[in-house]
Amino acid sequence: MIGLDYGTTNSAVGVAVAGGAARLARFGAGAASTEVFRSVLHFSGEDPSPRQRPVATTGPQAVDAYLDEGGGRFLQSLKSYLASRLFEDTSIQGWRFTLEELIAIQLRALREAARGQLGDPADAVLLGRPVHFVVGDEAQSDPERDAAALVRLRAAALAAGFAEVDFEYEPIAAAFEYERALDHDELVLIGDFGGGTSDFCLARLGPGQCASDRASSILAVGGVPLAGGAFDGRIVRHVVAPRLGLGSTRRTEHGKDMPIPAWIYARLERWEDVSFLKSRETFATLRQIEFEAREPSKIASLQRLVEDDLGYLLYRSVESAKIGLSAADSARFLFRELPRRIDQEIARADFEDWIEDQVRRLEECVDELLARAGVVRADVDRVFLTGGTSLVPRVRRLFAERFGEQRLRGGEELTTVARGLALRAAERAPHGV
Repeated sequence: MIGLDYGTTNSAVGVAVAGGAARLARFGAGAASTEVFRSVLHFSGEDPSPRQRPVATTGPQAVDAYLDEGGGRFLQSLKSYLASRLFEDTSIQGWRFTLEELIAIQLRALREAARGQLGDPADAVLLGRPVHFVVGDEAQSDPERDAAALVRLRAAALAAGFAEVDFEYEPIAAAFEYERALDHDELVLIGDFGGGTSDFCLARLGPGQCASDRASSILAVGGVPLAGGAFDGRIVRHVVAPRLGLGSTRRTEHGKDMPIPAWIYARLERWEDVSFLKSRETFATLRQIEFEAREPSKIASLQRLVEDDLGYLLYRSVESAKIGLSAADSARFLFRELPRRIDQEIARADFEDWIEDQVRRLEECVDELLARAGVVRADVDRVFLTGGTSLVPRVRRLFAERFGEQRLRGGEELTTVARGLALRAAERAPHGV
């Protein structure tokens, strides 16, 4: 059984090896190869044969194909749709693809990498899952939709060729990867911050727990369906959207000044939605808005963003600025691909103001988790933070303020869950490693 971390932004796949460690598959070529697989798809924009179903590339090949072609259909963050009742399928070059089929393309590529590189038949998989899946535009948990999301994810895994599919909470997987390095027992709070969800696990870990019932060592799990993507959305809202018409007005045929519809910009804040704005209906709406707009050049830039499917490039600029803000008190946001480029300095203090309400939701989730487990902060020996968003200074400061900087640990931010899943998969297999 392999362990597979299918992430909103990045994925990884691995197997346990002798010595209690995990080995991950690699993607890309030469010095640029990495253990991280980008969770994206690209369909070429070139006219296919009307009888031939379009074929997608995925992972690093999808990014290269999109950049080389400068067009086509680029899909990302598909995991964020698993709990959505609104997304059943989409049309690509006149062919219908269900969400499960699109995700299966990605999972199949990960399975093939495991089969080819890791010496495992990859017939059985332990898939990571968040505590709560993202549900639409509102970051609210919904147990019924969580269950429906698991049904869809299982169907995608079966369609990818797996014969046996099981699930594990992602923060629990991270906990057991952290445990591997322990030579003593600890009460540990694990925080796993992905692209779409933030998940937590409170567990007793260490040598004294290894031989005991695994379930008894997990005191509580919890999570909220927001993370790095939601933080990115705030940069789009405050830096990008105003340059594309948010807050400006249009003059209707009846002579009334009306605001530019906000729903378009709300969808720009969700990376998975940008490609799906590329439709005839949206194009018609944007052309009408541009005709009526008081600042038509801003709407023209918005049209270029949508028509040329520039969501990935925009995301890359946002991510670059966010990384810069993790290292310095300010960072430059630069996006050159529009008729009028967006070039703006962002202060870390402003960014932290923009995300403060989201950070408070993380805080409330942790407090509720501890209360449910009957544990006070002083009882927690270590706080292990993993995932890309754990590097955001405001997130780290939240845990430093509540538990003390000396108790914080981190590392392997993008592959911890996959390694933990590989170890858990070995425990569940009939003979282990």
